[in-house]
Amino acid sequence: MRIDTTAGPAELEISQPSGDPKFLLVLTHGSGGGTDAKDLLAVRDRALALGGAVALVTQPYRVAGRRAPGNAVTQDAAWVEVIAALRRQFGEIPLVQGGRSNGARVACRTAKEVGARGVVALSFPLHPPGKPEKSRRDELRAPGRIKVVVINGARDPFGIPDAADAAEVRVIAGQAHSYRSGFDEIADTVAPWLKRWSTVRKR
Repeated sequence: MRIDTTAGPAELEISQPSGDPKFLLVLTHGSGGGTDAKDLLAVRDRALALGGAVALVTQPYRVAGRRAPGNAVTQDAAWVEVIAALRRQFGEIPLVQGGRSNGARVACRTAKEVGARGVVALSFPLHPPGKPEKSRRDELRAPGRIKVVVINGARDPFGIPDAADAAEVRVIAGQAHSYRSGFDEIADTVAPWLKRWSTVRKR
């Protein structure tokens, strides 16, 4: 599926459960990566097992062949357009959004605007490697009352968020920014939150 945005086309891979979806989970990649990252796929598979529909979004800059997302305002505006198009397709079922690394930043920054029930932040890059003074804590906290679940590797050079700054911060032992294992733990961490978000009333 392709969705045209003001930043160019985004490409989506949509997976649906056998029955009517209980919720919609929208996930996206890191700055230079793709939606085939194993942590994204682990979360997708668990969401499908729980009765959710899942959209894996390749953002416009990656469709255009660029590795860097560029201006955050432009990136976020395109993301909001993608979510609006998905809303028209799926209706007002509960929305959860997330991503890995840069994608987690986008999900946090736009959560309020799109009315997400929750955010899944995989490998949230708290700061550039070796530069803890350049913290992105404000982005992580941008969703406000919307719950954010953070999953980071214990050896992530981009840092690990403080437990006080998210609803849950799960640290995967032995893993860096890109995971080589721990995918069951990632899925198990997200699962109870997806169940909660799929049933809680929107305030």
